[in-house]
Amino acid sequence: MLWTDCLTRLRQELSGNVFTMWIRPLVAEDINDVLHLYAPNPYWTRYIQEHHLDLITILAEQLSEGRVRKVEILVDSRPGAILSAEEQPATTTSALERAPVVSPPKVKKDENSSSKNSRKRLLNPLFTFSLFVEGRSNQMAAETCRKILTQLGASQHNPLFLYGPTGLGKTHLMQAVGNALLQAKPNARVMYMTAESFVQDFVSSLQQGKVEEFKKNCRSLDLLLVDDIHLLAGKEASLVEFFYTFNALLDESKQIILTSDRYPKELTELDPRLISRFSWGLSVGVEPPDIETRIEILLKKAESNHVDLPRNCALFIAQQVVANVRELEGALNKVVAISRFKGTSIDLDVVRESLKDVLAIRARTISTENIQRVVSEYFRIPLKELVGPKRTRIYARPRQLAMGLARELTGDSFPEIGMAFGGRDHSTVMHACEKVQSLRAEDPIFNEDYKNLQRLLQS
Repeated sequence: MLWTDCLTRLRQELSGNVFTMWIRPLVAEDINDVLHLYAPNPYWTRYIQEHHLDLITILAEQLSEGRVRKVEILVDSRPGAILSAEEQPATTTSALERAPVVSPPKVKKDENSSSKNSRKRLLNPLFTFSLFVEGRSNQMAAETCRKILTQLGASQHNPLFLYGPTGLGKTHLMQAVGNALLQAKPNARVMYMTAESFVQDFVSSLQQGKVEEFKKNCRSLDLLLVDDIHLLAGKEASLVEFFYTFNALLDESKQIILTSDRYPKELTELDPRLISRFSWGLSVGVEPPDIETRIEILLKKAESNHVDLPRNCALFIAQQVVANVRELEGALNKVVAISRFKGTSIDLDVVRESLKDVLAIRARTISTENIQRVVSEYFRIPLKELVGPKRTRIYARPRQLAMGLARELTGDSFPEIGMAFGGRDHSTVMHACEKVQSLRAEDPIFNEDYKNLQRLLQS
C-alpha cells in the first residue's frame, strides 16, 4: 500500500493542520510507475504542486524502491471521489472507481449571512479621522491615510503597510479610511478583517465547497483592510489564497491596507514573495505617542464621554501610562469609575488612588536610576560620568537624553531629577528637556537613539 506508507511519512513531515486539510483527503491510484493523486478542484491541485509535490515524489520513489518515478496531481470532478478529512481512509485504491461514494455533510445555511463579506464585519463607526488624535508619533501615517482617499489604488502607496507595537491606533487609522470612503461612495466595496478571520473564512469556504464564492468576494473589492497580517504565519493554505487575492487586487489597482507589529522585512516567517510585495507600496511606522499627544488623547476621550478631566490630571495620567493608547483609555476609565463610585469630581487625589497599582509597578520598573543605568549601557559610558560634572559632549548629550527620558517616563519633578543627576539645579533639567525636544526634531540619529531607549525601558 504505497499511498498508505506515503501518508504515514507525510504525517511526520508536515504540520497537523496541513496534513489534515490538504493531504489526507487526496485519493491515490497507483498505476505502473506513476502515482496519480486526485483533488476536487484546480485550486487544490495548484497548492499541492507548489508546496508538496516534490516531497511526495521523493517519498513515493523511496518507499516503492524506485518503481514509482513520477507523481501526478489531477482534478477529479466525479461526486464522492474526494472525501472529507474525517471520512477519507488512509489506504490506496487500486482503481478510483472503488472509492466509496460519500455525500458531503449538509451545512445549515446561516440566514443572517450575506454574500457580501464587506458587510460581515462592520467597521467601527467611532474610528474616524475626526476622533483620531495626531502627534509626532503618528502624523505621517495619518496624513498618508487621508491622501489615499484622493488617490485610491495609486501605486506609490499601494499597499499601505502600517506597522508598530499594539495599541497605537493602526486599526483606527485603517478603518477611518474605510469609513471615509463609504461616506463618500456608499456603494464602494470595502472589507475589513483580521488575518485570523481571513483564515477562518477561507477554511469555512473550503468545508462548504464555496471557495470560488470566497475568492470572488475578496477579489472584487475597492478597498481591502487586513489587521495583524503577521498572524498568517504557519497558515500555508491561507497564505497561498491571500497571495493570489493580493495580486488580483493590485493588478486591478484596488487599494490594500495592512497592519502588523513589525516592519515588512522583519516578517521572516511569511512567504518571501509576500514580504517583497508588501514593500512595493509604502510602509509607515506608528510610534508610541509622546507626552503631549497622550494628554490630548485623554482630553479628547474624556470630552467624547462627557467627562470633566482637568488638564493637570491628564498630565499626571500621561506621565504614568506611556506604553500605548489602549492602556491610556483603560487608566482613564478606571479614574472615571472611581470618581463616580465616590461621588466626587476628578482631581489628583482621585487619579492617584485610581492608579495606585500602576504607580507601584512603575516605581519598581521605570525609575530615574534605572534610566541612568540603561542609558550608560546603551552609550557605553561609565555611570559615574553620566551623573558627574564633566561637560564634554560624549557625556553631556547622553546626560541630557537621560534627563528627558526621566521627565517623560517617571513623572518626577525637575528638582527630583536634578538631585538624581549629581544635585543639579532644576533649571538645568528644564534646559536639558527643551534641548532633547529640539534635537529630536533636528537630528534623526538622536531621535532614533531616544526611541530605542524608550522601547528598552518600556519593554
